[in-house]
Amino acid sequence: MTRTDSPPAWDERTQLATFLDYARDTARAKCEGISPEDARRAPLPGSPLMTIAGLINHLSWVEYHWFEVMFLGGEDEGPWTDEDPDREMRIAVDMPLADVLSQYEARTTRYRELVASHNLDASARRPRRDGRLPDLRWIVLHLIEETARHNGHLDIIREIVDGTTGA
Repeated sequence: MTRTDSPPAWDERTQLATFLDYARDTARAKCEGISPEDARRAPLPGSPLMTIAGLINHLSWVEYHWFEVMFLGGEDEGPWTDEDPDREMRIAVDMPLADVLSQYEARTTRYRELVASHNLDASARRPRRDGRLPDLRWIVLHLIEETARHNGHLDIIREIVDGTTGA
């Protein structure tokens, strides 16, 4: 996998898309060569949901939520419930990591096309909790932040479970 944070052009859309793809590719790179067992291990005593598989599944569903539900206004068919708001992280340990990564790749491909085909000033169809409608630009920036933050978690977990650093 070739990752780059250097955009092929310097317009805003290309820069945002490049950084989001770089963060996504980094998350996937952190999964390369991990054993199925280690992908499901939760090594942090205070964070039983923090697994490699759970974090990747979370990233996949977060993109679904922001693009499909918030931006496009679709029905929320995510795995979470009021009783189990972090269910996407819990169910991932019962899925092969390859399936979790494949779903993440399919979603990111779709959302890459969505971002390319909409104006960055376009408003979401559903409001945030504060009642405001974010624009597509904010959603992309939020997903860059979310993915980058969880890449740090992936770094720590990967080093603890099998000693792998970098990526």
